[in-house]
Amino acid sequence: AMDQARSTISKIFNGEPHSYTRFNLTQNMEGDNSQVEMKLSSDMDEEVGGNGNLCFMAAATLLIFIIGYLIGYLVHRKKDLAPTPVAPKLPFEEPALHETGAAPLMDWDDVKNLLATKLSATKFESVFSEFASNSHRAGSPGDEALGNKVLKKFKEYGMNTWTDEHFVKVQDPPASGYNRFVFNGTEQRPNGFLSYSGTGTRTGAVVFAHYGQENDFTLLRGKNINLSGRVVLVKAGKISFAEKVANAAKMNASAVLIYPDPTDYSIGDNTPLFGHVHLGSGDPYTPGFPSFNHTQFPPVQSSGLPTILAQTITTGMANKEKDVITVEVNNVLTEKRINNVFGVIKGFVDADRYVVIGAQRDAWGPGFATSTVGTSVLVELARSISDMVKNDGFKPRRSIVFASWSAGEYGSVGATEWMEGYLSSLSMKAFSYINLDGVVAGRTGFKVAASPLLHSLIESTLKEVNPQVEDSQLEPLKLDNAAYPFLAFSGIPSVSFRFAPSNADYQYSGTLLDTRETLKQATGQQIPQLAETAAKFAGHIALRLVHDHLILIYSCGCSVCLQLRPDFLPKALTVQWLISASGSYSRASRTLQADIQNSDLEDIEMCRIINDRIMTVERNFLSPYVSPKDSPFRHILLGSGPHTLTALFNHLEALRTNNPEADADLFRNQFALVTWTIQGCANSLAGDIWSLDNEI
Repeated sequence: AMDQARSTISKIFNGEPHSYTRFNLTQNMEGDNSQVEMKLSSDMDEEVGGNGNLCFMAAATLLIFIIGYLIGYLVHRKKDLAPTPVAPKLPFEEPALHETGAAPLMDWDDVKNLLATKLSATKFESVFSEFASNSHRAGSPGDEALGNKVLKKFKEYGMNTWTDEHFVKVQDPPASGYNRFVFNGTEQRPNGFLSYSGTGTRTGAVVFAHYGQENDFTLLRGKNINLSGRVVLVKAGKISFAEKVANAAKMNASAVLIYPDPTDYSIGDNTPLFGHVHLGSGDPYTPGFPSFNHTQFPPVQSSGLPTILAQTITTGMANKEKDVITVEVNNVLTEKRINNVFGVIKGFVDADRYVVIGAQRDAWGPGFATSTVGTSVLVELARSISDMVKNDGFKPRRSIVFASWSAGEYGSVGATEWMEGYLSSLSMKAFSYINLDGVVAGRTGFKVAASPLLHSLIESTLKEVNPQVEDSQLEPLKLDNAAYPFLAFSGIPSVSFRFAPSNADYQYSGTLLDTRETLKQATGQQIPQLAETAAKFAGHIALRLVHDHLILIYSCGCSVCLQLRPDFLPKALTVQWLISASGSYSRASRTLQADIQNSDLEDIEMCRIINDRIMTVERNFLSPYVSPKDSPFRHILLGSGPHTLTALFNHLEALRTNNPEADADLFRNQFALVTWTIQGCANSLAGDIWSLDNEI
């Protein structure tokens, strides 16, 4: 969604596309043909004026929230992230009772050094061996056995533990039978499969569509190639399987075959691929609802389920000849019982506020990089931090929840079902999610995807941990990342990271070759050392979030002014509301910064009030005007659906080009709802009802 937004904006404003390159939160927004001018100012409302500017300032103001958000927004910037306590002056001879709760507050450097002494590469070797498994698909005995091991470890560490049981529907290959395709009279029966594919038999002429990205299909359409009823052959990589199939479905294709091309994969001619094609997360047969046993929900299914057929084939099976092919998919829908496993280290001040650290436990095969390393890092962090609390006097202000998820390979099913089951509680109490899936998949690069609220914390953590790689990159948080639903569905600031090859992805993901040996080759025999660094990186972020008085979310007062044509927006559109909402947001942010500077952060209640205001920001970017069932990813900046800024800009482009599908009245409705979502975020950020900005 972020790539699409950048592309659309670039086309609209005749600018050059910009992408994340090296790790630098302040992206250069000036291209040779761009009309974008950046100004460091939080007074957006003071930058607009003049009757002739109202039309173009509407789109400018919208873009403020994309670019400003991506740079990092909100709260405060101080070198000392744990402010020095201010002793209150009391008019009494004897001090009144004043609860501070965090006594004694351990110095941050001491916290870092303690964690470093607990983690070591040598310890990871035995943990890897304990949690390695050749068979642990979701809901299998192997998956349950690993879950019990994690639970046992959490109990050994003295943590409060519990499990969360769900009954989910997944699609597996036929137990008796097979999927197949017939080409030039030759039948092939691939062993790989794609869960949640349409089923049945389709026949059509083959058309090659490269990686199955939107621009690939646009090129085919530009050549007057009719894709209706065709079988599309695409290469794996670049985007998820689900996005490839969704793009083909938009072109009315009948089936999609996906193969690993030798230019991207060196996995042999006969290695099958496994995955899913649900354009979403969680159980697609209970969208917006948790898959608890015996719950009565209407028989609905996710709009992200494809109706066309989808099947993976091996490199040796792929043939780009334009001939007729028959594809048959006979996957079966089954119900599986899965268990998520949890342990918690409770905080000493705000125990009901917590950061969640999670890792996927299941895999299609051995899944050493996919799940074993992440689970091992999760368990080692739980051991280390528990020991710091029990034996070294560390007292976190807030709690840390450790989660071992099942059914991650089917699209973050376990994690999403948990969020759906406890959404109202999580949205008020969980303030960050750290994803440990696939944290070691290479050696030369370090890639981070996160909510922009966490960018500054990530940057400071990188300086402390220093992963010692050739290249560090900030990349978009994608739909197939387990952290994405936490951010776009629940409004919880989230981060995901991994060691990876600098210019590629780990090619053994989704195969049966994801073993300890192949990962050793990919990392130069450095798996334990990289796992140790990954644990330190995740641990530093988690500990900083629970250690300091304030939840560490930063702001950068940055606005953008655009020079646009006056006819850019529909003439009848009134834009003053959006300008006022933007001004309200800027003023609320400045007010919060002033409140932080003028507050005694040793006062527990005052500190909690300020942190609650900080926590509402991400959550309030979830559109309140759409249903979580119909549009689960409600985040207007990073989600998907007609309520998002991406959709608004796409609609704006359709109006500009006189696309017959454009609807000016619908655009005005979208525009109004986005405006009021931003105003609602400003109201929440301002705090008490008597502090609200009511100029709108």
